[in-house]
Amino acid sequence: MKEMIIDEVGARLNGVRDIVAVDSSKLSGVTANKLRLAMKKKKISALTVRNKLAKQALNKAGVTGLDPFLQGPTMLVWGGEDIVALSKEIAKWAKEIEPLEIKGGTTEGASLTREKVDALSKSPGRKELISQIASLLLSPGAQLAGALLGPGRKLASQVQKIADKEGPDKEGAGEEAKTETAGG
Repeated sequence: MKEMIIDEVGARLNGVRDIVAVDSSKLSGVTANKLRLAMKKKKISALTVRNKLAKQALNKAGVTGLDPFLQGPTMLVWGGEDIVALSKEIAKWAKEIEPLEIKGGTTEGASLTREKVDALSKSPGRKELISQIASLLLSPGAQLAGALLGPGRKLASQVQKIADKEGPDKEGAGEEAKTETAGG
């Protein structure tokens, strides 16, 4: 029976490298269901299983970073876009639901303490980082274009000012003078 549970847990966690461990034992049934439904909407999965079985399943899958946190009642939470999005969601829920406690986590095999999970929840996510990098890459091009277009605009502005000062009478006089010399 235990082997079946270990295999089932291992199958669910197959390929998962970002996991947060939380203590949800003090939550009421209604609150726990609200939490699970909200996480499901964000494509985040949660599993409560005995620590010994979870540890065996995780070790079988090559995930050992959670071992220090698998003591006492533990819910394993994984999914979302990345570890930052997962951390943000769990930290948000931990603030809203007082009894929910973050124990720690793991990403790419490295253990994350409660403090590190909290720090990750405050950092920019994958999409935000990509947009920041794109902005930094495009910035020199925009500055170069501005530098190249700037003198041309100044020159056009000066020519326009001179033309405005001379006014429409000067242009007409110039054409009359051309006509007189050509005809005369």
